[in-house]
Amino acid sequence: MTGWEMAAVLFAGIAAGTINTVVGSGTLITFPTLLALGIPPVTANVSNTVGLVPGSLSGAVGYRRELAGQWPRLVRLGSASLIGGVAGAVLLLVLPAAAFDAVVPVLILLGCVLVVLQPRLSRRVAARAERRGQTPPEHGAAWVWGLVALTGVYGGYFGAAQGVLLMAVLGVGLQETMQRNNATKNVLALLVNGVAAVVFILVADVDWRVAGLIAVGSAIGGQIGATVGRRLPPMALRAFIVLVGLAAVTHFLLES
Repeated sequence: MTGWEMAAVLFAGIAAGTINTVVGSGTLITFPTLLALGIPPVTANVSNTVGLVPGSLSGAVGYRRELAGQWPRLVRLGSASLIGGVAGAVLLLVLPAAAFDAVVPVLILLGCVLVVLQPRLSRRVAARAERRGQTPPEHGAAWVWGLVALTGVYGGYFGAAQGVLLMAVLGVGLQETMQRNNATKNVLALLVNGVAAVVFILVADVDWRVAGLIAVGSAIGGQIGATVGRRLPPMALRAFIVLVGLAAVTHFLLES
């Protein structure tokens, strides 16, 4: 790569790390950048996943205050993310690239709808539990674990807008603020990206020059995203999530 191309990958990593920490979909910046530089799609996807792991870690550290008291929940839901991430990484290596093309936009749109309706749905879930004399599970019902695992499968496979889907699931399934859910989302995304990266390092072709540039950029972006995201009020954060989700859907539809 030329110096300009290296700079482009680095700055794409910064942008991706920032967006991933606030909501997700940073892959929609880095992945097209790598394709434009002539890197084969699977190698680009694999190298991008490996490179974004430091950014996910950086974002999770930036949200450490919002993680207070959530470690038992992270252990429970983190197991779902790990299982899903491994499954998604394996699917990337064995399935044709077109396998998820028709499903991904529908999933993201559903996530956007759930994010918009989240306050109302959360109140209904809580009210239903109260009528039954039940206390809502602190770490979410069984379906929350299942949907987090499925989101992990998607995240290990490609990952764009994984954060949108996670925020929708956590928003409806947990009785928490959006900022605390965003902190949880960052840790779960870190686990998915991390375990998928391990699989790719072991069995796939990683372009370490590209992965290294994205890693440096995304780590910087993770801190920027944490600074910005933690200051957004719930309504603004919800609006940002929906806008990013719609941009992701538009991208997939234009590419198909």
